[in-house]
Amino acid sequence: MFTMIKKLFYIFSCGLLLSGCHLYTNYERPESIQQIDSLALYRDIVAADSVNFAHTPWREVFVDTILQRHIEKVLEQNADMRKAQLTIETAEQVLKIAKLAYIPSLTFTPQGSSSSFDWSKCSNTYTLPLTATWNFGSMGTLRNTLKSGEVTLTQTHVAKQAIQTALVSAVANMYFTLGMLDEQMKTTQATLKIWDRNVEVMQAMKQAGMVNDVAVSQAKANVIELRTSIPQLQNSIRQVENALCKLAGEAPHAIERAPFNVQGIAYTLDTGLPIQLLSNRADVKIQELNLASKFYGVNLARASFYPSLNLNATLGFTNSAGSMVINPGKFIFNAVASVVQPIFANGRLKANLKISQNEYESALIDFSQSLVTAGTEVSDALDAYKLAEEQLKLRQEEVVILEKTVEKVNTLFKHSNTTTYLETLTAQQSLLSAQLQLINDNYNKVQAAISLYQALGGGWK
Repeated sequence: MFTMIKKLFYIFSCGLLLSGCHLYTNYERPESIQQIDSLALYRDIVAADSVNFAHTPWREVFVDTILQRHIEKVLEQNADMRKAQLTIETAEQVLKIAKLAYIPSLTFTPQGSSSSFDWSKCSNTYTLPLTATWNFGSMGTLRNTLKSGEVTLTQTHVAKQAIQTALVSAVANMYFTLGMLDEQMKTTQATLKIWDRNVEVMQAMKQAGMVNDVAVSQAKANVIELRTSIPQLQNSIRQVENALCKLAGEAPHAIERAPFNVQGIAYTLDTGLPIQLLSNRADVKIQELNLASKFYGVNLARASFYPSLNLNATLGFTNSAGSMVINPGKFIFNAVASVVQPIFANGRLKANLKISQNEYESALIDFSQSLVTAGTEVSDALDAYKLAEEQLKLRQEEVVILEKTVEKVNTLFKHSNTTTYLETLTAQQSLLSAQLQLINDNYNKVQAAISLYQALGGGWK
């Protein structure tokens, strides 16, 4: 029996040599991807990597301690993050099964019987067998199944990383949105107090005969219009708070926050843009892992063309010797080996191989496209950041000019007849609009930095 098994192993080993090494190769990034110039993925970017924004841990980017607490809570309580962890644990168990496939399965199936002929003394027989079964499958089946399981487990980790990146960016955006809305509310309320005083001044000037009823009515109407914006801001604040609570899996409630401050996020981008999307972008990594999975799928399809090996061995104790009952019992051993070579399977094997190859080519296209998409998103985010910086500088100059203008117009209106109320009103409205827009420009700069951080794949550390 051992001689027979040894011969079958020789046959199986010869088949392994004839099958070629391609069934036992590891995935490597395709040549077409390796030849892509990483700089070509971006638009108008100088290669520099002295400051890798994407590699910076999120706690070092979002330095506001209150914001850090919100992010930590969301990462701990968010439903998608919790489900992603369960998916990882499931993939770990699947991989464990693939690893254990290399060792035999053991079964213990004790049997016993009692028989009597014409009411004679009963004859009791028993068998206590322990059976070991090795199902090696065809050439490379176990190995490629194991490698595919390893890829799948890595994908689950990267998928969780992608969720974390999105959540960190979402929480930061909502937090700074609340700060921006608070600042707009503060500016609106401060302006409203000034305009209320203007109405009182206008009424006094009317009694003195310096203005008419039309000017006073117009001033009151402007105050009412400004006051109507406050409920709208309050509603926007509540909606953002509710959305942030939803991310944390909590019922709606007020959100603690610090005053709006662009220093709540630390970033340095003036030294250049890091060119390392492949090592940071979770979606790009997922596409490449999918490509690797399809690579091992092709290997599995090829493996089905080659012989499969099965071994069964039984060791036990029995008192049944066929037509005889032996007491005490004796040890028994039995071994069976088989090699199955597919010859004709109605074209199924070739069709499965072609399907696997097509899936690999499709995954390669998806991987290539993910690089283009990543480059576009980074370019767009960087453009938005540069635009926000330029607008912020110009807006700051505009606000300074308008503040001086309002001061001069108010002085002329109160102490001379060289200006009209319409000019005063226009100057005040222009200043309010510029002040609110300045707050929005500060927010746009922060938001652009957050978007760039996410586009580069940051936030998972």
